[in-house]
Amino acid sequence: MFAFQDTQTEADRTVDVAFTDRHGGLSGGPFASLNLAASPGDDPETVERNIARAARAFAGVADGGAAPTVVRMRQVHGADVHVVDQASLVAADAPVADALVTSLRDVVLMVRVADCVPVLLADLAAGVVGAVHAGRPGLVAGVVPRAVRAMRDQGAGTLRAWVGPHVCGACYEVPSEMRADVSAVVPEAFAETSWGTPSVDVGAGVVAQLREHAVEVVDASRCTREDEDLFSYRRQGRTSGRLAGLVRLRP
Repeated sequence: MFAFQDTQTEADRTVDVAFTDRHGGLSGGPFASLNLAASPGDDPETVERNIARAARAFAGVADGGAAPTVVRMRQVHGADVHVVDQASLVAADAPVADALVTSLRDVVLMVRVADCVPVLLADLAAGVVGAVHAGRPGLVAGVVPRAVRAMRDQGAGTLRAWVGPHVCGACYEVPSEMRADVSAVVPEAFAETSWGTPSVDVGAGVVAQLREHAVEVVDASRCTREDEDLFSYRRQGRTSGRLAGLVRLRP
């Protein structure tokens, strides 16, 4: 169920972090089995059961127990950051944003991807966490730096980021003009595929932006296109499911 789960053992641990893989869920066909988004065409009720199942496993709740509250967002490849407060927990619709930030405890923030870069952020001492969806447009728009600033506005100081599974620079082929446009903004994203054509390394660009803003980076990445244990739009097309990054402040 988890491609990566934080295993820190410090006594004052306050944050849980994980990235899911595609196993351990209830979806069938090309969405098998832990698809966490209904938009690709999967059954919405099954997806909701998958989300609850993943949330329980993430929080250490036994099957059949109450799943923790999961806050999701309508991701649009932009740079808007939504601060999750008590009102957000009862809102009828998910916020239109590409980053979530909160200081609420026992609330799971979820970012969903199928090749884009999921970034989870935390200040373990201050008690502020964030989840970011960083695709190529979001990288250029600066969604990661905006999320970092929003967390610091909420009182965060020393930040750690976990960068999860995404398509690697050796696999993300783009037209040469697009590579030039992206690398003009984030030079570290300039790349070439393993077969010698222009590409963009969104992950390298995200890491560069994080380090520019003095954020410690934990690399939890795997290439979604190369790894069949993960969903990938580049590999599967429109029938690709979505994996997730999950972060919460412990209760």
